Amino acid sequence: MKITRILARELLDSRGNPTLEAELTLDDQFTARAIVPSGASTGEHEAVELRDNDKNRYLGKGVLDAVNNVNTVISNHLINREIDSQKSLDDILIELDGTSNKSRLGANSTLGVSMAFSRAYALCKQIPLYESFSPNFKCILPAPMINIINGGSHANNNVDFQEFMIFPIGAESFSKAVQIGAEVFHELKSLLNSKGHSTAVGDEGGFAPNLRSNDEAIEIILQAITNASYQPGNEVLLCLDVAASEFYHEGKYSLESESKELSTEKMIGLLKSLVDQYPIVSIEDGLDQNDWEGWTELTSQIGSSCQIVGDDLTVTNKIHLERSIQEKSMNAILIKLNQIGTVSETIEAIDLAKQHSFGTIVSHRSGETEDTIISDFSVSMGSGQIKTGSLSRTDRVAKYNQLLRIEEELGSKSIYASIDMLGFK
Repeated sequence: MKITRILARELLDSRGNPTLEAELTLDDQFTARAIVPSGASTGEHEAVELRDNDKNRYLGKGVLDAVNNVNTVISNHLINREIDSQKSLDDILIELDGTSNKSRLGANSTLGVSMAFSRAYALCKQIPLYESFSPNFKCILPAPMINIINGGSHANNNVDFQEFMIFPIGAESFSKAVQIGAEVFHELKSLLNSKGHSTAVGDEGGFAPNLRSNDEAIEIILQAITNASYQPGNEVLLCLDVAASEFYHEGKYSLESESKELSTEKMIGLLKSLVDQYPIVSIEDGLDQNDWEGWTELTSQIGSSCQIVGDDLTVTNKIHLERSIQEKSMNAILIKLNQIGTVSETIEAIDLAKQHSFGTIVSHRSGETEDTIISDFSVSMGSGQIKTGSLSRTDRVAKYNQLLRIEEELGSKSIYASIDMLGFK
């Protein structure tokens, strides 16, 4: 296969900020596009998202420099080159950038080209995109972690934790899981309305009410599940993205909604009490991204009954993942393509996690687009879990809709990720 054309352009993401789209053609006939997402709650060790910092355009958030890198540096090195695999393409991009964090070309530049190649490669090979990323494709549809209350940096409210999610892992199919999620979402809206709360939504489509505490958010979600005629703890479980790095200051966890300042020990105690009290089976970023000793203790205390997920801690990076494996800091990893900057490096992180029986959760970003590549990627990699926001906002719903199409296409071969398959008790 020969790359015969590469073009990048500046588009907008779901927050109205610029992002990069790459378009790539193989053999003058197989053309594909991909749009790069952007995060708000970002780990300090993530690959660099290149922004122009020109205050006269888009408040400094333009990506023309990244676009130019694709259209000149990357294009000049790749046009008319024979590329036989995703890894060979990505290895060239990594070498071309030459830094440990994609700071020269920008992870948005490299990822746009990497994802566009994935799509063009699948077209060239005449295989579905959802089969193309892994040689061990097993038709597994992921269980969705559906964000229905937003807090933290994803909402303009006083809720400390970033995401409160329902997890319809007890459903018999992905389509049934989406149905459950939608019904609970609408019951929650009715409940919030009846209590006089705002039903405006945050960046990821979940509601963003002002509530008295993080416990109140959990309690009202449980009520919505019951009102929708489902059983909390059976058909529907709960997941949290605490995003603790966002409220960790000078060695303390500051929960403003509850006027509390907690040490690592007390923060672990709080999370343990929530798991003991509620049907919570997954906690993401429960502690600060540099609180490594705390992570090990958290996993030691509740890791046998709850999935402890690293996001800011590991940023889809094999080096940080290897450390977490050695120190037993967690038992699951969040996977975000733009945290590392190429498809191949993302696959390597998933493969390493699976080798050590870690859970893998393919995830969107808070600044999303209509691109649905993570839906196909999650199925191809057999991740078993996906985070792609709430059941509102087209940038989120597009991912669910693509998974529904994949489930329909797979038909009787489709396997929905079960509690037993994912190792939940």
